[in-house]
Amino acid sequence: MSVFADEPHPGLPLPILPGHVSAGRFERVLRAGHFAVTTELAPPDSADPEEVYARARLFDGAVDAINATDGSGANCHMSSVAVCALLTRIGYSPVLQISCRDRNRIAIQGEILGGAAMGVCNLLCLSGDGVQAGDHPQAKPVFDLDSTTLLATAKRLRDEARFESGRPLTSPPRLFLGGAANPFADPLDWQPWRLAQKIAAGAQFIQTQYCYDVPRLKTFLTRAEDLGLLEKVFILVGVGPLASAKSAEWIRKAVPGVHIPDAIIRRLAGAEKPKAEGRKLCVEIMQEVATLKGVHGVHLMAYKQEDAVVDMVASSGVLKGRTPWSPARSQTLIEGTSP
Repeated sequence: MSVFADEPHPGLPLPILPGHVSAGRFERVLRAGHFAVTTELAPPDSADPEEVYARARLFDGAVDAINATDGSGANCHMSSVAVCALLTRIGYSPVLQISCRDRNRIAIQGEILGGAAMGVCNLLCLSGDGVQAGDHPQAKPVFDLDSTTLLATAKRLRDEARFESGRPLTSPPRLFLGGAANPFADPLDWQPWRLAQKIAAGAQFIQTQYCYDVPRLKTFLTRAEDLGLLEKVFILVGVGPLASAKSAEWIRKAVPGVHIPDAIIRRLAGAEKPKAEGRKLCVEIMQEVATLKGVHGVHLMAYKQEDAVVDMVASSGVLKGRTPWSPARSQTLIEGTSP
């Protein structure tokens, strides 16, 4: 499968299928039972749209959706909603990230409606890193909502067609709602219950923190299954290549919630080509998690290694011969010529 039978011209929406909440290609892939691959686009420090398109083209033919990060690490870049709006113009399937750190509930609800109006079909609800972690530590954090109440707010906009104030909408946003989970952070026993809270609030897909410890992931999935959660949500496991033992050491010390076992550090330290070894490790993890019950895809975060995404996905074989949508391939098939 490369495109859907009813695929329109790039930039035009797909029809919403029965049982679906959005017109998005990402939701279609998951509900069709395919193993999905998503990735992240780091928004540029620029007002040039071509910089967004150039970054997106790096992933063509390898991913089903592209997350536009929202001030990740509490650093300022082009806004997530602007990046998503640009991507929808040419048919990409973006995931709008909204962080609670920078907006109150008035601004957040307006952002959700604005994104949906511009063709965004996927929303990832995040609390956001504290301002002290970024390049504007003097900024005033908001945190009017947290990630769970943000999910509930987005669900209310979609399903009840009303603002949190109770005022009605004339047309609700048709959004596939997502949240984040961290199966690797202490206390481990609490993480499945946190997942249950997000599902109850409205999460339909979950993207996890980086996975470098598959046994911990298996424990999380087992506990989630015991709670009856695996049938209620699509879980995409976060994966990513490590550049070196030194960078891995820095990440596990400086990035909250990232767990990297000592064995991974030793493997990278002993490698003749650490970056290549880090990519090989990422491929191996992708292959292993793809076999686990309750895992519906991977979220590949390749910061400063975006050019390796296509090769890593191809090497992993997780797509099983399926070719995700890309603008050029879609246009070729729509015109009825051979790709």
